[in-house]
Amino acid sequence: MLSDSILRAFTLKNSLKLLRPAAVLCSSVAIIFSGVFPLAVYYELSVSSLVTTSLLLLIGCILIHGVLTHALNDYADYLSGTDQLSPAMLSGGSRVIQEGRISPAALHRFGIGLTIVLVAAAAIIALFGHYALAALLLIGIWGAVSYSLPPLRFSYAPLAGEWLSTFPSTFFLGLGGAWLMLGTFPQWAVQNALINALYCVAWVMVHHIPDVDADRQATPVKRTSVVWAADRWGIGYSRLPALVYLGLIALCVIWLLGTGRLWGGAGIAVMVALSVYWICRMDVRDPEQVTNCEKKLLLLAVGGAVWLGIFI
Repeated sequence: MLSDSILRAFTLKNSLKLLRPAAVLCSSVAIIFSGVFPLAVYYELSVSSLVTTSLLLLIGCILIHGVLTHALNDYADYLSGTDQLSPAMLSGGSRVIQEGRISPAALHRFGIGLTIVLVAAAAIIALFGHYALAALLLIGIWGAVSYSLPPLRFSYAPLAGEWLSTFPSTFFLGLGGAWLMLGTFPQWAVQNALINALYCVAWVMVHHIPDVDADRQATPVKRTSVVWAADRWGIGYSRLPALVYLGLIALCVIWLLGTGRLWGGAGIAVMVALSVYWICRMDVRDPEQVTNCEKKLLLLAVGGAVWLGIFI
């Protein structure tokens, strides 16, 4: 399925560069913590089961959200040309193609091969009766494939990439702990997963801002929600999609407060306020400023996810 030449291209150094571990691990570990920590504190569940569930979610997240998503997205964005034109700070892909580390053909074949292996794994898992785990795996695969590869390529259309690909995969990653351990979706788990997923999407919207010009020049045009807003109202409105998603999180704060999660709601309200402040202050025409904002938002994402996990 994967030739020796392709596998040799994926050295440890190249694989880590493709994975972009800082962002993936920070956000993913925090989201998993947000859904698993309350199970350890408020439910009578075995430590071994909790550790096993957490490891399964983490391994799946690294393989899908880290390796598969980035491999397919790097290949698709190389073909359209947007990554070559990107300012390439945090945006613009992992650069493994642009730096000659992995060829486009090798990356494509690797992504397709990994997809086949993961789908087969989900089928085997389902045959053994672990339907929730198989479903989580398939949702993650769907998110990675539908986001980048034709004929769907949802990342190239406004709203589609975030709602049909990114949101489902991150939302169910957050729900995964409760689903696997309890077989149900407690209200706190849904709230945590929803807020973490929306914040992830808001971060992605900021992530797209430095690439507006590159995405416009891609073939086909990568018409993200950010590009759509900038084309319709001007470059200053490229921050609008991120602010809209933060507004949805603000509505979730009302839900948290209404269900008695006062500390949780207060913490997320602070997170939203800081995020809005930083996004409104940054110069959207300065890639360095946007990148610095992205880094601060990533830290807030980790803090918010941990806060929700502690205060349910």
